[in-house]
Amino acid sequence: MNRMLSVDLNPIIQPILEILDAILWPAIAIVVAVGTIYCIVLGVKIAKSDEQNSREKAKKDLIGAIIGFVIIFVLIVALKIAVPILEEWVKSQV
Repeated sequence: MNRMLSVDLNPIIQPILEILDAILWPAIAIVVAVGTIYCIVLGVKIAKSDEQNSREKAKKDLIGAIIGFVIIFVLIVALKIAVPILEEWVKSQV
């Protein structure tokens, strides 16, 4: 009962890895494009703001957006790097 059955999971794992590989580069492009457009919009908002309060709020929004997009970009790249390592690990476990 405690014996593990030898099962070939490669037919299940391989399509998932192919989907991840196909999605990651477009995801990076989308994050970069959306981040650039959003930061430009916030920059224009800073330039157009007349009151000090709205200028400070726009600056905080811009800083938050830049930090958020950098984190998302780094996580996507880390996933791209980690997928082959995890693939080898799963193959060695099975």
